Amino acid sequence: MTATGDEVHVDVEGRTVKLSNLQKVLYPATATTKGEVLDYYARIAPVLLPHLAGRPVTRIRWPHGVQTMSFFEKNVPAGTPSWVRTAEVPTTGSRGPSRHGDTLVFPIVEDLATLMWMVNLAALELHVHQWTVDASGEPLGADRLVVDLDPGEPAGLHECCQVALHARDALASRGLDARPVTSGSKGLHLYADLSSYLPSDEVTGVAKEVAEELAAAHPTLITATMTKARRRGKVFLDWSQNAGSKTTISPYSLRGRDRPTVATPLTWEEVEAGAEDELGIEQFAMSDVLQRVEEYGDLFAADALD
Repeated sequence: MTATGDEVHVDVEGRTVKLSNLQKVLYPATATTKGEVLDYYARIAPVLLPHLAGRPVTRIRWPHGVQTMSFFEKNVPAGTPSWVRTAEVPTTGSRGPSRHGDTLVFPIVEDLATLMWMVNLAALELHVHQWTVDASGEPLGADRLVVDLDPGEPAGLHECCQVALHARDALASRGLDARPVTSGSKGLHLYADLSSYLPSDEVTGVAKEVAEELAAAHPTLITATMTKARRRGKVFLDWSQNAGSKTTISPYSLRGRDRPTVATPLTWEEVEAGAEDELGIEQFAMSDVLQRVEEYGDLFAADALD
């Protein structure tokens, strides 16, 4: 490791990564610095990286901290190191070439050096598609289905847990085993692996069918309608996250909120507790998540269901 001014050059698995402004506060409410954010991502990398592998990553960056403006970034920025793996894909993702031939050049984050380079750019949130690319960067199609449970006030995480149990059963009836993850924001996400690669439109259709079925069965608790005015006091079961162009926050990613909360994999026992008790569950901070991984391992791993 070498230091010059406010920069540090670190050897990360044989790559030299420049880290800067480590004392800059990115979360003023908790005085969390960029150095602490980098430390979190370095320590969570063993369980995070497998879930980023092969997935183009869209970043949300807060260069001056979460109290200021942020911006989405899909293409790799100027100055990207030559060793960062990239994939050039159509703007419509896994649905095939766009009418105008437009493409995006995404980073593929599969190693610690790439992760550290990206987070050093104040990329706090890492969002991914439900489809992957092959070794040549060609889209393969969706390999999982996701349902986003988004509560409309005054509904909250308690109601999301109740809906998650209904959604788990509806997915199970279709042969899909769901895994719950807090969004790190207000709600929950449910993921179910697919047995083969499928077109995003087909997966979206299944998710929409589940959402509409549950909304019809539980109309006072669930809505499948995107109109925000109809969400008050209900949980919006967002099926649209499966579209080829859409992304969802990755499990183990930080969120750019007041506190450094994390999209955190859960056990179904925790969801059941949250469904019974309004105080039974809450969004987790990065320190909580590191402790949980040490205690439970990767609850998002496919074999965690066994």
